[in-house]
Amino acid sequence: MAGLGGRVWEALRPLDPYRSVKAALGALVIGSVVITTFLVFVAIRSATELRVITVFSIIASLLITQFVAQGLTAPLDEMTEVTRAMAQGDYTRRVGAGRRDEFGHLANAFNRMAADLEAVDTHRKELVANVSHELRTPIAGLRAVLENVVDGVSAADPETMRTALRQTERLGRLVEQLLDLSRLDNGVVPLHARRFEVWPYLAGILKEASMANGSSSSPHARKDVHLHLDVSPPELTAHADAERLHQVVANLVDNAVKHSPPHGRVTVRARRGEGPQSLALEVLDEGPGIPEAERHRVFERFNRGGSGQQGPGTDGGTGLGLAIARWAVDLHGGSIGVAESPHGCRIQVTLPGGPRDQC
Repeated sequence: MAGLGGRVWEALRPLDPYRSVKAALGALVIGSVVITTFLVFVAIRSATELRVITVFSIIASLLITQFVAQGLTAPLDEMTEVTRAMAQGDYTRRVGAGRRDEFGHLANAFNRMAADLEAVDTHRKELVANVSHELRTPIAGLRAVLENVVDGVSAADPETMRTALRQTERLGRLVEQLLDLSRLDNGVVPLHARRFEVWPYLAGILKEASMANGSSSSPHARKDVHLHLDVSPPELTAHADAERLHQVVANLVDNAVKHSPPHGRVTVRARRGEGPQSLALEVLDEGPGIPEAERHRVFERFNRGGSGQQGPGTDGGTGLGLAIARWAVDLHGGSIGVAESPHGCRIQVTLPGGPRDQC
């Protein structure tokens, strides 16, 4: 019985959630007219003075108007309070969104905006914390080496200087990656697209990666990982910004090498895409792979993967390489993602080519 009464009240409410604000205002006007007409009819039948009927009509109209206005302005008052809280840095508050009229739609949009602002604020705080941590680590290492040399604890021999050089190089890479991301975010990195042959281009990138992994100065060098190039057809050409694409491939290969098992194999595969000038790239490794639940986070900044994804050559890194690769691909209007693979990890990159690259 109580449920039936509740449904009847919901049906009779002037601000029913299924109605619009226009319907509520229309109901207000109709209700006022009906009440006034009824009172005039009563006055005629009972010989009541017109002044009394007028007073009662005004009072009834004011009560109805106040009731309707209270319901209409309640969401606006709530939004005002939430806005003031957001201005003070509290992005957790939300507006009640139980209505389905225009104010309900406004409340839903307001809540989405508040959620976006909360996410941006959280990301900003995490970015500052992560950047501070990443900068502090190489600086602390470099400072320790130099203090030992100055205090006479360590001699300024080639090995000590190589340690200092590695910390300096790590710091330089981090600063360069942060600058790249800043330029990409601000849209100040132009694309200089040109046509080039894919085989010699990728072969040059793999040669650079092989030389870097064979360097004795890096304590995490992976001389045991074999790099393989597969381009079909051999005369395949692409139309893209060669420098930005170099960042994509180099970062993907470096990430694959780090996560490869001992004596593993990393394959870079290139094919023609669906369009006449498009390019489809794949970088495959034989490492532990990426769990499906973690794949959407692979290209986030400062994401290094879980402990189960760490390979023999993993040094922690900065967690920016794949983020830069994603932004460079986005600049081309392409797509990048983790694809299904029977073993290891397979990352696919698709570049559309064509006029968009010429911006």
